[in-house]
Amino acid sequence: MPILFFSYTTSDTLKQYFKETNEKELLNRANKIAGNIQKGNYLKDKTKKNSFDNEVAEKSVENSARILILDNKGFVVKDSNKIEEGKLYAIPEVISALNGLDVANLRDDEEAIYATAYIEDDDSKKIGVVLLVSSFQQVNALIDNVRSKWFLVTLGICIIVACIVFFTTQVFIGPLKNILKVIKKITDGQLHQRIIVEGNDEYFQLGEAFNNMTEQLESIETSRQEFVSNVSHELKTPLSSIKVLSESILLQEEMPIEMYREFLRDINSEVDRMTNIINDLLELVKLDHKEAGLNIKETDINKMTEDIIKRLYPLAERKNIEILYENNKNMIIEGDEVKLTLALSNLVENGIKYTPEGGTVKVTVDGDHQNCFISVQDTGIGISEEEQSKVFKRFYRVDKTRDRETGGTGLGLAITHSSIMLHNGSIKINSKENEGATFIVRLPIKYSEC
Repeated sequence: MPILFFSYTTSDTLKQYFKETNEKELLNRANKIAGNIQKGNYLKDKTKKNSFDNEVAEKSVENSARILILDNKGFVVKDSNKIEEGKLYAIPEVISALNGLDVANLRDDEEAIYATAYIEDDDSKKIGVVLLVSSFQQVNALIDNVRSKWFLVTLGICIIVACIVFFTTQVFIGPLKNILKVIKKITDGQLHQRIIVEGNDEYFQLGEAFNNMTEQLESIETSRQEFVSNVSHELKTPLSSIKVLSESILLQEEMPIEMYREFLRDINSEVDRMTNIINDLLELVKLDHKEAGLNIKETDINKMTEDIIKRLYPLAERKNIEILYENNKNMIIEGDEVKLTLALSNLVENGIKYTPEGGTVKVTVDGDHQNCFISVQDTGIGISEEEQSKVFKRFYRVDKTRDRETGGTGLGLAITHSSIMLHNGSIKINSKENEGATFIVRLPIKYSEC
């Protein structure tokens, strides 16, 4: 559209330029002819008829224009074409000249320029008019040619631009359509769908990011299903035991009182186990709801660690396990003391549970100007490399044969991980199978909401 507008504007400007130039030029020639007629006194001196005819014919050829000489009443005296002589030619241009105003106008309907100049006698009286009529067809033809060429150029450019836009659209919109198609499928629940990405541009990065997000969503959905399955399994086991024990009591008549007590103790133990599972699940739900917030205040990590060790010391003493505490630096951080106590207690308690009799559990507190570091090192069964990425999953146990013996719910490390993440911290594992394990917790000294 701009090119089309420019082409028509340019052609109109050219036409206006040629019009004004030709009008001025023709008006100047009309004045010269009027001067020659006045000087030769051709209108009054009838003896100069031949000279007058020659003058008109010669100037007509010289100026490539039709020349008409009119008297002061508007009648044609001479016509270079010998057509209008003796006729009244009362056109606006002639009337203007008789009134003392030389004019030149383009008549689009005739494609000709009309220029008039008045003729005076020695007394400055208007005795006639010189009318020059020059064709404007060649200029119009030139302008039309320019316009047609501009139109062809514009049409060619439009076709080229249309092709470029079409192919560019395919290049840029095509991948977006593919992404949108995959998004719709994922919205319908097909989380296994992935975007096929190629190249190394922004679309590749977008596809990669989207695929990573989808993988995480699929992983979350898988974890959710596993979690529901694990919860069902963990609760079903004690319920089954309770049902078997209670049916044994109901179906056996005259059972000894000692057996009643043993069965009831087992039922009570299974109820406690279910209670622990439910309490840990409720704790995990609280930790998952970050909007519930943390009770942030200044927390003395050294004192908190000492209190945890004192509370768990009887558990270690029963297995003849030595608990060592190394305080390298006094650390006071901003945190939720209750949740941090729960997290560290799980680490120390796990160390005691999975360390054989006569082993050692060492707790170390250290730090720098930004972070506090707490490590819990045991001499227990250790964790293989392939299992280290799974230990923080809910209901996951490293030693699946000892869950009854240790009495764990498989949720302790998941609670620990969630608590530390809420504090914008991190937890790492250094371990090898049968060589013990070391859990290293990093907590920022200054708490900031992310």
